[in-house]
Amino acid sequence: MPNSVEKFLTPSDEQDIVEAIRIAELNTSGEIRVHIEKTSKGDLDRRALEVFHALKMDNTKLQNGVLIYVAVEDKAFAIYGDKGINDLVEKDFWNSTKNKIEAHFKTGKFKEGLVDGILNAGEQLKKHFPYTDLDINELSNNISKG
Repeated sequence: MPNSVEKFLTPSDEQDIVEAIRIAELNTSGEIRVHIEKTSKGDLDRRALEVFHALKMDNTKLQNGVLIYVAVEDKAFAIYGDKGINDLVEKDFWNSTKNKIEAHFKTGKFKEGLVDGILNAGEQLKKHFPYTDLDINELSNNISKG
């Protein structure tokens, strides 16, 4: 029987999310990842930071990685941006992105929420870290699961 992480998104939903990451990263050197797991075991922000490091998102050249972390059974998520992007975006940027995702999540539209959040983050990354011919995709676009 599928667990809560496997039931959270259909394979088709996952493909749409990976495609949103690919599209968002076309115009930026920034890196976006989505990680989904059962529970954060209590401290959402601490766990998001642990996952950020475990996925080696802190190894990007310009410190411009963004993680969207989802703890399915906790019904909670966090967005973690590395220092390079956090130093440049407006103070309320992550909250406004979180609000967009949350509006979809409240109605059970998890894929739509993640896609909206990814594209929103991609717009900010494009503004502050535009794509150049020298850019390489430093991190996988696939959804990771814990």
